[in-house]
Amino acid sequence: MAMKGFVRNFPPLNILSEEDIESVHRGMLRVLSTTGVRLEHERSLRALESAGCKVDYGQNRVYIPPALVEQSIRLAPSSFPLRARDPDNSLMMGGNTLYFAPAPGQNTVDLDTWEPRPATRQEYYEAVRVLDYLPTLHFFTTYTPYFGYSGVPPCMSMLESLAARVRNSSKAVVVGHSHGSEKFAIQIAEALGIEVIGTCTASPPLTYFEDALESAFHLAEAGMAVRIVGAPVMGASAPATLAGSLISNLVEVMAALVLVQVIKPGTRVMVLDFAMPMNMSTGAPAFGNVAVCLHISAFNQMFRHYGIPTYNADGYPGSKKPDYQSAYEKSFRAIFTALSGGSSRPLHGGVYGELSHHPLQAVLDDDIAGMVGRYIEGMTVNDETMALDLIEQIGPIPGHFLGQAHTRKWWRGEQYLPHVADTLTYPEWKNQGKKDCVDYARERMEEIIRTHKPLALTPVQDSDVERILEDARMHYQKLGQISTAEFDAYRAAIRSTD
Repeated sequence: MAMKGFVRNFPPLNILSEEDIESVHRGMLRVLSTTGVRLEHERSLRALESAGCKVDYGQNRVYIPPALVEQSIRLAPSSFPLRARDPDNSLMMGGNTLYFAPAPGQNTVDLDTWEPRPATRQEYYEAVRVLDYLPTLHFFTTYTPYFGYSGVPPCMSMLESLAARVRNSSKAVVVGHSHGSEKFAIQIAEALGIEVIGTCTASPPLTYFEDALESAFHLAEAGMAVRIVGAPVMGASAPATLAGSLISNLVEVMAALVLVQVIKPGTRVMVLDFAMPMNMSTGAPAFGNVAVCLHISAFNQMFRHYGIPTYNADGYPGSKKPDYQSAYEKSFRAIFTALSGGSSRPLHGGVYGELSHHPLQAVLDDDIAGMVGRYIEGMTVNDETMALDLIEQIGPIPGHFLGQAHTRKWWRGEQYLPHVADTLTYPEWKNQGKKDCVDYARERMEEIIRTHKPLALTPVQDSDVERILEDARMHYQKLGQISTAEFDAYRAAIRSTD
């Protein structure tokens, strides 16, 4: 049994014509075969050379022929299962189903000042438990919700993040790559009997470095799914035009897709779009710009054409706190992912950029996801829902439908009932303390933290996770990536209940 996502029950939005699709596809093939991509990894170059690619070892550049690209697209599954620790939380990625994930941040924020600071271990674990509880949150992406917690060395951040997630949630997980961490993440997945989606990340423009490509090999060889990340900034690491940045992004993603199909044909792949324009006034990414919606819509249409599941990674507002700007930027991009046939996207909890996350924001975003999901489920039209006999029975005024069995049966399913919105009348709102959605979200968050008990690991599973973490700690200490002083602080942090 798989967790229920939101199923789109009407045709997806298409913003590209058939001629546009063909032009973009041919442009991608041209760049791959004549410009090529840079791969800082001899093993990858040799694997692609053996598959028929031209390789310039002096420049670490590979030129991928169109036939190999199109063969690799055919080999990649159009949908695939992802086994979670709780079978009811397993997913089937692809098709017409949309899943939501959290939008991580480097730090938590102070709810009074909205200024960021590192999370404690307790705050990290509580944030995971909130995400585990929320019904519209279907899986965890990498380093969610934070980039580790206070006292954890950078080389262990992703692994301690994974441990926090599997200890406090039974939902499916995505893992990243940092300092070879994916090797230990695969061991944790195998010890728990779950599957993970791992990550291979491009470095735009048109480049992959060793750690990303090593991750692709480790994941494909272990039989895990691979999430291929392209993250161009339009006007900086990609052309400023939407069409040019789309082609550049497709080239980067497709190069890694070809590689993993060469490593192991049939490897499950999810392709990620994290494109955004540069704010030309500041040099920072323009997180909330409407051009992002156009880019993800075109990206999703291209990969629906190819039959490969997608992930739209732009779950971050430009606002620094949950306000009007945050709500419209998040909602706008979530609905366009849904309308354009995206398979998944981050949403819950991201406060600003990838710099901050908070479970209060995740509780607010649960309502956005619920409304978007209800919209794409569409309208049921049949004899019962058209209610012609009921309309005939009730007739004009003074007739009404309030007390009818048909109303009692259908009203909840036809609407979406938000959990933390202010839905009171003005007199009720005034008499009950003038609370807004942030007040209600704080109350719901605190209630979840106080009462929600996720499915716990068995003692054997928890021991296996800790053993693998300890192997990783010793590995990185021997490599000199954790000093003695850091190790002492780290030991204190992982024992802390604060």
